[in-house]
Amino acid sequence: MTVSKVSDAYGARSAEYIELFGRIDAAAEADRKGVLAWARGLTGPIIDVGCGPGQWTHFLSEHDLQIEGIDPTPEFIAAAQRRYPGIRFRIGRAERLDIDDESLGGILSWYSLIHTDPELIDSALTEFARCLRSGGSLALGFFEGPELIPFDHAVTTAYYWPLELLSARVEACGFAVTGTHTRSDPGVRKQGLITAVRRPR
Repeated sequence: MTVSKVSDAYGARSAEYIELFGRIDAAAEADRKGVLAWARGLTGPIIDVGCGPGQWTHFLSEHDLQIEGIDPTPEFIAAAQRRYPGIRFRIGRAERLDIDDESLGGILSWYSLIHTDPELIDSALTEFARCLRSGGSLALGFFEGPELIPFDHAVTTAYYWPLELLSARVEACGFAVTGTHTRSDPGVRKQGLITAVRRPR
């Protein structure tokens, strides 16, 4: 599944997605607290990769964090710009952030790689490592499962990743994993979170 096809699939259902998930209070309280705690420990600007309609970008901005949102879906970026005019949003993709080397303190990738072909995910992770300064941090949200397999996500095909396997891929792309967490809530798929710091070059 190419980035453009994923973007088209989300664009076609953008209004529905925004209605269901476009407010920060639609996120679990544990996720809000965890992401905020991670972000408060950073030094330097943050990019919210795959920001969708901007709810996470806005949430962190409200806590005085310097953050920008990028997403490949024009409908999401247009909605984010309307809803949160004081924050910078732009069209972009995980594999090409258009950011200078070592210029970021943090990257939030909140379920933004769930549709990425497992054979191609290293391109995004390597790009994240390029843009983060040494010691800069990545927070990566994903769907956790015992096997690396695709499943029928509501929008388009997504993937379950075993925690250990995705952690190993993150480390192979220039990071040191600093934390892992999984959570099973009733009625939803198992959630996973990996935090990692950019190893010194």
